[in-house]
This record gives sequence, structure tokens and C-alpha cells, in this order.
Amino acid sequence: MLSRAGKTAVLLLLVAATIGCDRVTKHIATENLAGAPAQSFLGDTLRLTYAENRGGFLSLGADMPPALRTAIFSVVTAIVLLALTAWAWRHRSRTWHTAAVALFVAGGASNWVDRVKDGHVVDFLNLGVGWLRTGVFNVADVAIMLGAALFVIAEIRSSAERR
Repeated sequence: MLSRAGKTAVLLLLVAATIGCDRVTKHIATENLAGAPAQSFLGDTLRLTYAENRGGFLSLGADMPPALRTAIFSVVTAIVLLALTAWAWRHRSRTWHTAAVALFVAGGASNWVDRVKDGHVVDFLNLGVGWLRTGVFNVADVAIMLGAALFVIAEIRSSAERR
């Protein structure tokens, strides 16, 4: 069993690795995919295509007036990420919950940096089979979704243990 300091170190490493992977893959996508046609792999199950997303998840809010979009995706996102970080810090003993929040915050923070710095997020991954496809997303989005799913699973397990 890890000590509290050990858990904190692992969580910080998880956050750093998540942000690092996201930053590197976005840089590679910008350098190699911007202005190029989509690349298809695994029988078109995976497509790599460059997209600049000015909105949120699946481009929601991309058509908002710029000032409102900036307020929501910069200021509100920062407040939510800080609140989640504070929650995770206070609940470090709940390892799976905290790991879930760490993934969520790492993905959100990496996308937040892009929005503040560039006014958009670079997306480049698309999955699908035939006509059924996802929106275009990035590694930070995967971390956010994985964190959300892990939190739900941890909460279900926690609830079952309390019964």
C-alpha cells in the first residue's frame, strides 16, 4: 500500500504524463496533418485528420460570440478545474476517485492551455466503422472521458462496499 506522499507522487506523475502525451501528439498532428488529407488506418477504423476546434466537446459552442466563448471556455473551465483539483487534494485517500479526477483535470488543463494560448484546441483522432464515426478528438479528450468513466465506476464500487 502506498503512503499518502506516494499516492500524491503517482497522481502527479499521471497528470504530467497525460499532459505530456497530449502536448506532444498535438504538436505532431500540427506539423504533419495540418493542410494534408486525412490518413486512414486499420481498414478506416482510425483516421488521422487535423481540425481546430474553437468550441467544447464535439465543437459545442463553436458558433458562440467570441467574448462569450472565451468567458466560458477560459474562465469557467479554469474555475471548474481548480475546484476539481481542490476536491482531489482533500480526498487523496480515495485512490480511484482521485486518479479519475487527476485524468479529468489533466485533460481539461491541457485543452485549457490551448484555448487560452491559441483560441482553439487541435483535434486529430477519429474512430469509426462504416458510417458510424466519432467526432474528431485528441488525447486530452480521451483522458477526460476515461477520468469520467473511472469516477463513475469507482463511485459504483464505493456505494456497493458501503451497503
